[in-house]
Amino acid sequence: MEEFRPRLTQAAESMGLNLTREQQDKLLEYLALFARWNAAYNLSAVRDPAQMLERHIIDSLSVVKLCGAADSPLIDVGSGGGLPGIPLAIMYPDRPITLLDSNGKKTRFLFQVASQLPLPNVTVVNDRVEAYRPERRFAGVVSRAFASVTDMVHWCEHLLTDGGRFYAMKGKWPEDELSTLPKAIKVEQVHPLSVPGCDADRHLIVLRRD
Repeated sequence: MEEFRPRLTQAAESMGLNLTREQQDKLLEYLALFARWNAAYNLSAVRDPAQMLERHIIDSLSVVKLCGAADSPLIDVGSGGGLPGIPLAIMYPDRPITLLDSNGKKTRFLFQVASQLPLPNVTVVNDRVEAYRPERRFAGVVSRAFASVTDMVHWCEHLLTDGGRFYAMKGKWPEDELSTLPKAIKVEQVHPLSVPGCDADRHLIVLRRD
């Protein structure tokens, strides 16, 4: 995956991220593992590693500076192949990040990634989000292509600390989804995401409980 290093560093720099050599190495090793395991574990419909870099890893890096304090516990729900949780964990090696998914094959992949890179700040949980009861709740809940915003709030509200935030990665502005939010949930911020190489609309929606 060495051939992708220039593109990765260029895209990161355009988003204001200066990757260390170690971060570059880990992101490229993650890409290699993702591509290798994808055929058997169906992590993504994308099969081309170059597109995986663009559509998964670079897309995930676009929210690095927007998902709360760099030392606050974060959970990535419906993490799938580890997006955006693995790139966030690589960027913030001291941030406790939990990856939650109900699919056993996908969590086996996540265990492998966390072990091989290694990422000691990552915890992998194989459970349904509505059934998971952590010992300590999280300052942030992030999701990418997991569910509607309303379902995310409904299923994940028990995971948040008081004053915590939901971070929903979305494509087009989800007006219909936001119109059905409970009255106690407020849209705090909306970040249009500028993802290098992506012409489609991308947004990060930050929600809080009143």
